[in-house]
Amino acid sequence: MTALRSSSRRARPESGGFELAIWYLMRLTGVALFVLALTHYLILHVLYDPAHQTADWIAEVRWSSLFWRAFDWTLLMMVLFHSFMGVRVVVADYVRGGLRTALLMGLYLLAIVLFVLGTSVVMTLDVVPKG
Repeated sequence: MTALRSSSRRARPESGGFELAIWYLMRLTGVALFVLALTHYLILHVLYDPAHQTADWIAEVRWSSLFWRAFDWTLLMMVLFHSFMGVRVVVADYVRGGLRTALLMGLYLLAIVLFVLGTSVVMTLDVVPKG
């Protein structure tokens, strides 16, 4: 029974370095995602009425505060990091040779593009004055 449980999860890398850092960061971002996503859900679906949440509401109420922009940006970055590093592990486990290198390069490029786009949208959206 113990052997079954230990083989069903990804073992901690023995070598250390970059792989060990990614292993720890995946666990930290998983916990952060749990907390951030639960907070996001509670705020937007319990504290505020979803029927009144439009794009104008987001611009006027939610993103008029630097705190909420930073909160949403942090949630987005945790999702990006956690998902792309998870896909990286899958590619590294199942693909070999030149295809692996090409897929990883494409994955890193896509992650950088989405990071830049997400940051620019969250941080540069014009704040509509209330009223």
